[in-house]
Amino acid sequence: MPNATPPEVDWQYWLGRWDIQQAGYIPEREERFRVMFAALEALLPDAFVALDLACGPGSLSQRLLDHFPGARCVAVDIDPVMLALGQGALGARDGRLRWVDADIGSPGWLEALGCVRKLSMHFLNLTQVRTRKRLLSDSPLGETQVDAALSTTALHWLPPAQLVALYRDLGRLVRPGGLFFNGDNMAFGPDLPTYQRLAQDATDRDWSDESFAARGIETSEEWWEALSLEPSLTRLLAERERRFASKERPTSPIFDAHVAALREAGFREVGTVWQTGTDRILMAVR
Repeated sequence: MPNATPPEVDWQYWLGRWDIQQAGYIPEREERFRVMFAALEALLPDAFVALDLACGPGSLSQRLLDHFPGARCVAVDIDPVMLALGQGALGARDGRLRWVDADIGSPGWLEALGCVRKLSMHFLNLTQVRTRKRLLSDSPLGETQVDAALSTTALHWLPPAQLVALYRDLGRLVRPGGLFFNGDNMAFGPDLPTYQRLAQDATDRDWSDESFAARGIETSEEWWEALSLEPSLTRLLAERERRFASKERPTSPIFDAHVAALREAGFREVGTVWQTGTDRILMAVR
């Protein structure tokens, strides 16, 4: 995590501007959040610990903590600018939100989550603690587990091998009965070429620079270009460039590959709980 968050930056302004441009790519973004939270509300107790994977500036964490007063969240990302933005705009939410600087595509990212055990016990009463310990006594990670892991518009940046490894880690990190959600574009398989064509046509049309200009919304590139003019972010932006210098956006696995990898990782139920085109919410039950 960056040692200092430049105080002169208007973090709330940049977070709001981030949310607007992200909604340009994903018009149903708030609906994604709503569906995930409805499932959490139906399937988890009032007090739970969630992991926000590749959290960016914490848009998901912010909404989750607002929706669930009894929840705590660990937000993980490799991007020092996004972490600084999230921490500057949201802070620690009275101790309910912990920011972790880690690369979920690297083998050692779980070591950065030493805070999870402490968070997972904080809001529980004695009976709940005893129940939690009994449930987790046979886990390879002991009590260092979470009730839910969530990600939105992020895991497409992981190459297939790293995604499979991440899912295996989540198979250990999410407690038995816990949940995983991935809200992202997950492509149709080669057995559905007509579906592939329709989805690609929609993406080409809705994500074009012309489409953003017509709607009066800045693109991701324009947002980053504007942020780069903040003089106090020079060091963080340089560190971001260094970290991402060797990373390239891979070809994302098809939806069926996500399902197979999660089942192999030990999730007993895997399926789609919401979808429009290739934009889906995949839910897995551990």
